[in-house]
Amino acid sequence: MNRGFYYACNGMIMNSRKLDCVGNNLANATTPGYKRDTVLVNRFHEQLILVKHREETSGTFGHTYVDTSYTDLEQSSFEYTESPFDVAIWGNVYFNIRGYNGQNMLTRNGQWELDSEGYLTLSNSGRVLGERGEIYLGTKDFVIDVDGAIYRDGQYIDNLRLSYIDPESDVTKFGANMFTEVEAQEPPEGMKYDIIQGAYERSNVDWNYELSMMMNANRLFEASSEIFKICDSINQQKASLCRKV
Repeated sequence: MNRGFYYACNGMIMNSRKLDCVGNNLANATTPGYKRDTVLVNRFHEQLILVKHREETSGTFGHTYVDTSYTDLEQSSFEYTESPFDVAIWGNVYFNIRGYNGQNMLTRNGQWELDSEGYLTLSNSGRVLGERGEIYLGTKDFVIDVDGAIYRDGQYIDNLRLSYIDPESDVTKFGANMFTEVEAQEPPEGMKYDIIQGAYERSNVDWNYELSMMMNANRLFEASSEIFKICDSINQQKASLCRKV
């Protein structure tokens, strides 16, 4: 009976975390450059086999638990606006932003603007970095070509500083749509990417998929809750019978 309590509580905790993850994805479905998170689960049985270096282990203990969360870095679609301050990337590279806290961060959010000093900036996050540092424009008349070169009034200014993140690697998020540069690397030689001015990248959240995952996790949470109630009721009846004896 105690094991029944354990399984039921574990089911509620695991599916509660799934609901939190899905809810966060849905809340950021319209956030430019947002990359969806997913919860990864593991089973104690498989971990025990891994630790013991055995083909199998005895017993039937199949405890499943939330191991970690994973950020899906899959390329998303573009929203075309024709604004020169909207910039998107096709490929596995990221813009570099120097935050106002002095920390360099990476993002796929290309909805930029000019700050009061004429520097290219990402909203309230920080200034966009080029190969030479922070990008000063001082004007709204500029062009960015497919290789990331920036021109103002026909004159070359700088190249966007771009960093590569392996799509299979773990990343550390900073806010909703930014990443720390822990996993950042120089783009591999020969790697293809295009910079697209006049568009920005949407989030890669699929509403239909997330809603189906939410309904599934909610059903499992409710089922675990009912199992817990049944176990509690049986336990109370057993305790009552023991007192009578």
